[in-house]
Amino acid sequence: MAQPTQGTVGAPVAGDVALVGAREPCPCGSGRRYKACHGSTRRTPPVTRPFAGLAGECDWVALREVVPSATAPLTLADQVLSDRPELAERAVTLATLLPMSWPALVRREGEIVVSLQTPGRGNDVSRDLAQALLAAFDAEPGEGITRLPEAQAGPRLQDLLAGAPLTVTVHEGFDWWVGASDLDDEAKQQMDKANENVVPTVRLGSVEAAYWCRIGQRCHLRWAMPEDEDQLLDALARLGASGELSLGDRTRYVGAFRAHGVLIPVWDLPVERTAADVEQPAATLRERLDASLAEGSAGAGLSAEQRRVRAGLVGRQLTLR
Repeated sequence: MAQPTQGTVGAPVAGDVALVGAREPCPCGSGRRYKACHGSTRRTPPVTRPFAGLAGECDWVALREVVPSATAPLTLADQVLSDRPELAERAVTLATLLPMSWPALVRREGEIVVSLQTPGRGNDVSRDLAQALLAAFDAEPGEGITRLPEAQAGPRLQDLLAGAPLTVTVHEGFDWWVGASDLDDEAKQQMDKANENVVPTVRLGSVEAAYWCRIGQRCHLRWAMPEDEDQLLDALARLGASGELSLGDRTRYVGAFRAHGVLIPVWDLPVERTAADVEQPAATLRERLDASLAEGSAGAGLSAEQRRVRAGLVGRQLTLR
């Protein structure tokens, strides 16, 4: 997975259009520069918050951007099951990544698996994923969906899924690829390579959408937060000014990056600090953050010192590489 590095994340967002620099990464997640992707005058600007309205929006963002290997069961909307009653008995699973970067596959026993990290082709990640899901509905058992057309119209995930919470299972590797689906030699080689390079990652249980990871000799907590960015930065600034922004001894807030319209703050942790060690500090920090957000909602402005800290937080935004 890409690692956060300090630098410019991108310009502000106006409506559904990302105001990003031409040489910055495109918000659609393709990995290409904006000018070569949705920044082209031939393409419609991307939807910048594609997972808004889905239960567990921040986990959707984290699974697409920072979690190497994870799965979560999906629940189809009642209208979909009414139109396609044969799907009622079939399991539908969200996955971070599939072999050969397939958008989706149907396992031999009929389970549908949709990949969240396959690069999008349209201007809306949610619609791209919906297209993959629809293609899998009609695929034969054992078939992989290898390519999707660029879709500017049609249903989105919000139209196809029920409002059930996203229950995430983080895996140590990609052995779950095998299961009931036979992999050819190339896919097995890809699985072995992916297992060698996977970043150890754990989802915290005490707070929502926070993921501990170890990258080399460093540990981090990357925490996707759903609040309005300006309000969240104000709240973080209040905590920073009062010395309450850390997760305990020898931890350090290093900045934040923006992904799919959601801000993801990042903390550095001592290398020996496990995910279990961070559970209680994260829960305590969430309580302090909620209190700071409530203070802002009540109309409290920032002091001169808090404004100075906020400017520093904005200057420490991160990007992915």
